[in-house]
Amino acid sequence: MISELEPRADVTVIPGGVPVAQSTGAPDTLRRLLRRPTAVASLVWLVGITVASFLAPLIAVDPQQGDLDRLGQGPTWSHLLGTDQLGRDILSRLLHGGVDAIVGAALCVAVAVVLGVSAGVVAGFAGGVVEVLASFVSDVLQTMPGVIVMLLALSLLGADLNIGMIVLGVLLSASFYHLARTSTKAIRRELFVDAASVSGLTPARIVVSHILPNIRQPIVVQATVTAAVGLLLQAGLSFLGQGPPPPAPEWGSMVQEGAQQIFEYPWMIFPSGGVIIVTALAFNLLGDAVNDTAGPQTAGAGEAFARRRPPRHARLERPASAPPDADAPLLEVEGLTVAFTGEDDPVVVVDDVGLSLRAGETLALVGESGSGKTMTALAIMGLLPPGAEIVAGRVRFAEHELDRLGEAQLARLRGAEIAMISQEPVAALDPSFTVGSQIREPLRRHASLGREAASRRAIELLEQVGIPQAPRVARAYPHELSGGMAQRVAIAIALAGRPRLLIADEPTTALDVTVQAEILDLLRDLQAQTGVALLLVTHDWGVVADAASRVAVMYASQIVEQATAAEVFARPLHPYSAALLRATPSRARSGAALPTIPGTVPPVSRWPRGCRFQNRCALASDDCGQAPIPLLEPEPGRRSRCIHTERLGEGRR
Repeated sequence: MISELEPRADVTVIPGGVPVAQSTGAPDTLRRLLRRPTAVASLVWLVGITVASFLAPLIAVDPQQGDLDRLGQGPTWSHLLGTDQLGRDILSRLLHGGVDAIVGAALCVAVAVVLGVSAGVVAGFAGGVVEVLASFVSDVLQTMPGVIVMLLALSLLGADLNIGMIVLGVLLSASFYHLARTSTKAIRRELFVDAASVSGLTPARIVVSHILPNIRQPIVVQATVTAAVGLLLQAGLSFLGQGPPPPAPEWGSMVQEGAQQIFEYPWMIFPSGGVIIVTALAFNLLGDAVNDTAGPQTAGAGEAFARRRPPRHARLERPASAPPDADAPLLEVEGLTVAFTGEDDPVVVVDDVGLSLRAGETLALVGESGSGKTMTALAIMGLLPPGAEIVAGRVRFAEHELDRLGEAQLARLRGAEIAMISQEPVAALDPSFTVGSQIREPLRRHASLGREAASRRAIELLEQVGIPQAPRVARAYPHELSGGMAQRVAIAIALAGRPRLLIADEPTTALDVTVQAEILDLLRDLQAQTGVALLLVTHDWGVVADAASRVAVMYASQIVEQATAAEVFARPLHPYSAALLRATPSRARSGAALPTIPGTVPPVSRWPRGCRFQNRCALASDDCGQAPIPLLEPEPGRRSRCIHTERLGEGRR
């Protein structure tokens, strides 16, 4: 990784003093293929045989023209691949018959890809009943004996090899289905797909723009194998007499003729059999080459661009819409309860959470891992994982009741009114696309900009978040960025729709201290200049002290304390808040062991009755386990889910 402060040896200092790594971008797949001899040979053969076959009427003699003086001859200058038992030119017949062979293989691949990939992507993305039904149909297709089904279809519908290839494509679509479904389910869990949803893209757009490009490599490889299978089975059907009737040239029937004349004219079988074998082998070798070379090459690429502190004077544009009334909360969450519902009892993962956030304000949601912070943020965005749903409460954003909106309505708000920054910026960026293209996507979606206007605006956004040499960064791929640079790109994407609410889920966790400070400075500048409200999900009290105006502390899916940041730091009113503060490394005494909180956050199936922190609390008494503890107001403007706030305060005096 490129250092934040010192340029590496492979970094070039360009005019202006900004260190930028020399280009390490991988060439595209075709250029990498052309560096492999087997791939080049396969492409040359496949392209050559295809072009020659379609040009056969212009470059080859009549395939039915025979020469009785040259029956069954071997190769000569006048007949490069010899003649058959009737004196017909074998090369001419192979070229004229190649059209049917190539078209048949292509037809088989097209049917298999269209049916299998479309069904697999839909099933993998949607899941549920759709996936169950599609998988059942696919399993049925896989159990069918392919050759027998093809012969049956040909006997019922006529001896047309194209019909056989369509039937074969339907049968082979099952393999594409399973491949596409498995790949889609894996990609569906990636953060860059969640980021696309946060940007307000529709499911169809996400599938086309992010799912399909990331599964194309295995699909292409499978397609080459399928082409070889289709070619061989088509030749086999023709060999069995299911192809065009004689004297029409066809590769499989030519093999049959060669087999019949093998003792009298042994040479005849080699050209026809050889062209089938070489073509099928070329498809397989090409598939192997694609499998080895496709996709971005990240090994050894390093970090392509050095980072620097963003300029404090960078001007960020205000949202087009006027800011809301400062006294009216922009976001109101009341009694929010989220549960995984199924056949058994619902499993509650967010319990009776209430929050409010005004324009220009920063609210920090603090707690250990497993406290329910991220699930709360996802519920606000309408991006709960499969099986989870809001079972109680309301989420109001401006004039919208988010918990009552459909997916299409939420998609229009995501990215435009509400945006989200992930804690893993590199994983949240699609590795198949450049930085600029990923910023242009929400711009074209929400601002209806043309390609050129969106490109200019993308450069402006990169400059606004403090990225040097923005045009060059826009042409880079995510693997070429350092962590801090990737986080700035993620913020630029979030700004594309000019949101009024920004949810930042652990935005500085993966960054070093210096870059962490830069990102927090950037968020403060953004907030001061645009009035955006910031919901900051974090476990780092240093980030809270640096950025937040108010704090909501979560434990075991509940809010246990709410107050201003200054009040919590000065005098927390819940034992959990106090314990978290004592365990902050910056507060540790030199030479003394860092205080820790005994135990861990209990899983949802083992929450204690009453106060959920009682098993880890030094102030716990019998009263703490008698009944659920409500969120009390021990002081004006402060809330605490504890019945011993007075003892806690006395203990700190």
